[in-house]
Amino acid sequence: MVSKDFATVFFVILCMKCFMTSAQEDPYLTRAHKLMSETPLIDGHNDLPWQMRKQFNNQLSKVDLNTFNETHTNIPKIKAGRLGAQFWSAYVPCDTQYKDAVRQTFEQIDVIHRMCQKYPDTFMFASSSQDIMDAFRQNKTASLIGVEGGHSIDSSLGTLRTMYQLGVRYLTLTHSCNTPWVDNWRVDTGSEPSQHNGLSPFGEQVIQELNRLGMLVDLAHVPVKVMEQVLELSKAPVIFSHSSAYAICKHKRNVPDNILLKVKEKKGIVMVNFYNDYVTCSHTAALSDVANHFDHIKKIGGPEIVGFGGDYDGVTRLPHGLEDVSKVPNLVAELLRRNWTDAEVKAALGGNLLRVLQEAEKVRDSLKSTYPDDAPIPYEQVENPCRTSYGYDVPNQAAVHPLTAATLLLTVSLIFAQK
Repeated sequence: MVSKDFATVFFVILCMKCFMTSAQEDPYLTRAHKLMSETPLIDGHNDLPWQMRKQFNNQLSKVDLNTFNETHTNIPKIKAGRLGAQFWSAYVPCDTQYKDAVRQTFEQIDVIHRMCQKYPDTFMFASSSQDIMDAFRQNKTASLIGVEGGHSIDSSLGTLRTMYQLGVRYLTLTHSCNTPWVDNWRVDTGSEPSQHNGLSPFGEQVIQELNRLGMLVDLAHVPVKVMEQVLELSKAPVIFSHSSAYAICKHKRNVPDNILLKVKEKKGIVMVNFYNDYVTCSHTAALSDVANHFDHIKKIGGPEIVGFGGDYDGVTRLPHGLEDVSKVPNLVAELLRRNWTDAEVKAALGGNLLRVLQEAEKVRDSLKSTYPDDAPIPYEQVENPCRTSYGYDVPNQAAVHPLTAATLLLTVSLIFAQK
């Protein structure tokens, strides 16, 4: 029998050994931190602005991001995660389509600007590749805007241009609903019918105007048909701001291998999503499962097409080891552990996205003499009870919509019936 004193000493020695082991930092994590100090980690998609809408109705006066801990993202987590640049999502749900999607989207753009104004020591608003690097040198998180869902522009190129003027630098063509000009990813599941066989002619106008503006085309949330059409049509490289590899998890939100090859040809980027359902096609996942997506995309398309697109604060389930923004350096360390070179890691961290954004800016500059497209979408493609027809050659429809006329007749009939 072991004496009580010996057992105590053994326990103390064991605890000290465990403490010393944990105190010795993982050499891969040390190397990851070094690389992240040299190249900005640029994440393609974060829904913290939507959490501000849901939880505080965008009243930033009611929340302090230095202490608020009910989200995947706050300022301490951003610092710990060494987040160099973030595309904040200006997202509003599909049920706003044909109603107040534009207003609500502008309010999300506004809250992102106000986040930067409230926390100037942490966030620096950015709208260009140069701005990202300027913020990185100042040890601030460059804050860019992506609008998630084509329904947010209400089939208006003028609205799209206005959003660009406010700093929006990518448009996700759809979310989870068809718009009057483009199908969404659910078409590939069979749960929704195709309305346009991908892009409509006006949808092609949207792509051309995005190129002219220098706004990135985001193919997350679109069906394969739209991926193929845009990769053929766009003059600038495209992005998938938060999608993963279909070969690893056969979810229709992910990117098939043949598309990865086309993204490589187009010199675009696929920014890996961390949502468990897209990582393992189940409710559970681990950090290593996310790394498998990085490995696969690198294998098929090369290290030059892969990036980070965590989807924090937009999803409900995250992998063990990637529970919030602070954990991302652990994923970088895992890539190094899998024999990714420093150059490959730096490309994935931010080099690839910077290149894509710079190329989009070059295309914009090459098209600066091209006049903005002012041909509106045909009225019959957007006609609905909440839309007027001013400017269109559609007699009387702006003044009295058929539903309005029917309501009026019913009202008059009731009045006479009461007399």
